[in-house]
This record gives sequence, structure tokens and C-alpha cells, in this order.
Amino acid sequence: MVIENAIVKDEKYNTRLYPIYKALSWDFLFYYPICFLFLTQVKHLSGSSVLFTEALYTIFRAIFQIPCSIIVGKIGNRKGLILGNISLAVSIFVLLISNNIIEIIIFQLVSGIGFNLKNITESAILFDSIPKSDKRNDIFSKIESRANSYYYYLEAITASITGFLYVFNGYFPMIACFILCIIAVILSTKFKELNSYNTEKVTSFRSSFLDLKQAFRFIFNSKRLKDLLIFNSIMCAILSVLSSLRNSILTDIKLPEQYFGIVFAILGIISALTTHKSNYFHNRFRNRTLKFFGITMEVSLIAIGLPVILNFSFPVALEIILIAFALQYIIKGPFYTLIKRYLSSFSTSSMRPKILSAAELLRSIVQTLIALLSSFLLSFTNTAYVFIIIGCIITVILTLLLDHMNHTVGLKPEEYSDKDIRFVEVH
Repeated sequence: MVIENAIVKDEKYNTRLYPIYKALSWDFLFYYPICFLFLTQVKHLSGSSVLFTEALYTIFRAIFQIPCSIIVGKIGNRKGLILGNISLAVSIFVLLISNNIIEIIIFQLVSGIGFNLKNITESAILFDSIPKSDKRNDIFSKIESRANSYYYYLEAITASITGFLYVFNGYFPMIACFILCIIAVILSTKFKELNSYNTEKVTSFRSSFLDLKQAFRFIFNSKRLKDLLIFNSIMCAILSVLSSLRNSILTDIKLPEQYFGIVFAILGIISALTTHKSNYFHNRFRNRTLKFFGITMEVSLIAIGLPVILNFSFPVALEIILIAFALQYIIKGPFYTLIKRYLSSFSTSSMRPKILSAAELLRSIVQTLIALLSSFLLSFTNTAYVFIIIGCIITVILTLLLDHMNHTVGLKPEEYSDKDIRFVEVH
């Protein structure tokens, strides 16, 4: 009874802390609005080199995904989260003092490990902190969407001043980013490790690896999970690569640097508002929710490149590009919330981090391919054509995938086979 009361207390504490923590630490604040400018103007990399280092970042994430998952299985979600945030703080410090591309690659390596650890543990901590009930998925979506929306509001505030900070001194936004990483480390130490009440512990890295191997076999034998993982990897990879490509296209059309932050501040507010509506998107579109996200992404990618290729005037081109950006940010928040809900459905506490680990592994592989393709294309053509080419490729792939998902995702529980939704625990 005492242990049960302690668990309930820790669960409530974690769910209250989670939105505050995630608002300050989900991703690098102050970084993305000027990351492309910082690396090209301050660190003197070419645009192609920037995308190449980002491709290496995703390769590092793929290489270290399984080791990170094993580490989390060994030390627990809380310590894994703390280690992840420490890694991100170290990576930004390396970026600040870097003088050549090798040191920037080290930044990508350490940040890749950090985000691996965070993505495996964050949502797992939240899901484990919600008592089991019929409303568990809805409660998860509500808390996750609130946390994400807080982040987007804060991102909007920081983005609005990032451009001006950068014009004043190129290092100021990165110093601010580093300070927030330190705060994230402190907040992550405040979470309670709920699994500490579980007397069953993994005794060796070998048993952890065998456990993970068996779990991955179950995951990739599930048609439902396999299609969700592929869709998630494509969407997340595109959204990640877009952070640099958006900067590049705005640079190409000669938008003044000080306005970059204002643009991304407005877009962040859009994401914050739509993230609050995650359950609305789910209830409105039901089993067509992911199709809506996919089609919106396809249209927006192509729309970004067209006005530049067709040589529209600056005001018209900027308006079309910003509308396309807005479409991406409208779906960005709800997508991140709902895809974790869908991936976590029908899973147990011990399987959940492994599913998220498999999602990160596949996402890293796909993001590597897209980043390398973008870097290759950008070495001999402009950003507008990169958007058009990638948009056409993604349209073909998602059209085929979404057609297949009509028979594997969004079904009623009784319509799934056991191997699609029931996972056998390995001990």
C-alpha cells in the first residue's frame, strides 16, 4: 500500500513537471532560425557542407540508436534522460568553440547521441506516469500536446529575437541556447524513476541486447507498426531537413536576416495553436489523419519551390513560401503528438521505449538519405529545385504507402492479428 501511494504520488509529480520540462528542452531554442546562417557565415561552411554534416548527424543517430536503447534499458528512463540532456549541452559548447568542420561534425555526433537518449525516454516517462484506464491515450495526447504547445510558444518568443541577436553578435543566440540546455539538465534530474519500484532488473548488456533484438523482431513483424514506423520516419526526416532548407530558401530570395526570427516566431505560434487541437485532428479525420498530414506535406514542399523557379516577384514569392511554411507548421505539432500516441498504443511499459527506439533508428536512416540527397542536389542547383525534386519523390512514396496503410492502420482492435498488437515480453 505504501509503495502504491508512492507510485501514484510520483506519477502525478511527473505529469505536472513534464509540460514545463518539455517547453524548455524539447529541442534547441534560439538555434534553428539562424543555424544555416551561423554555420555558413560565422563558421564559414558552404550550404552543401551544412547539409552534409546534417547527413552525418543522422548517420550517427542510426549507429548509436541501439547502443542508446541498451543503455536506457540498463540505467532506466530517468538517468537516460539526464544523460541525453547533458550530451546536448556538451554538443552546443563544442559548436561554440569549433573552428573547423571536424569539430562541427563532433557537435553533430554528440547531439545525435543526446537526442537519441531523449527521444527514447521522454514520452516513455510520460506514458508510464499516466494510470492505466480507457482514457489513457487521450490523457497522454492532452498532456503531450500541452507540453508541445508550450514549447512552440516559447520557440516563437525566442525566435522573434534570435535574428536581432544574431545581427548584433552571431554567437549570442548559441550562448542563449547553451544556457537553456543547462536548465534542461537541471529539470531532467527532477523526474521520478517509476521503474525503480520494479524489482526485475536487466543484469547485463548482453541480456539487454538479446531482449532488444527479440523486441525488434516483434515490432517489424507487425504490419501495423511497420507502416507507422515508415510513415513516421519519412515525415520526421522531412521536418528535420527542412530546418536548414527553409533558411536557405529565405536567403535565396534575399529576405533580410533580422526578419528570419520574426518569420519563425509567427510559424511557432501557428504550431502552438494547432498542437492544442491534436485530439480535434484525431477525432475529425479518424483513420484518415495521417493521410491528411501526408498530403499537406507533399503540396507544401512543391509549393515552396515553384514561385522561385517561375521567377515571381519578391512579395508574391515570399507570400506563397510563407503560406507553404504555415501549412507545414499547422501539421507539425499535431503530427508529433499523435504519431507517438499511435506508436504507443497496444504496447506495454517495457516495450514502449523499444518501439520508440525502433522509430528513431528508422527515422535516422531515412533522414540520412534525404539529407545526403539534399546536399548532393544543393551542390549543383538552387534550393527551389531541391524542394521540387524532394517534393515529387515524397509524393510518390507517400501515395503508395498511404494506400497500403488503408489495410494496416486505423482498424478496430478486433480487426488486427495478434502479431500486429500483442507483444510477448522477453525475460
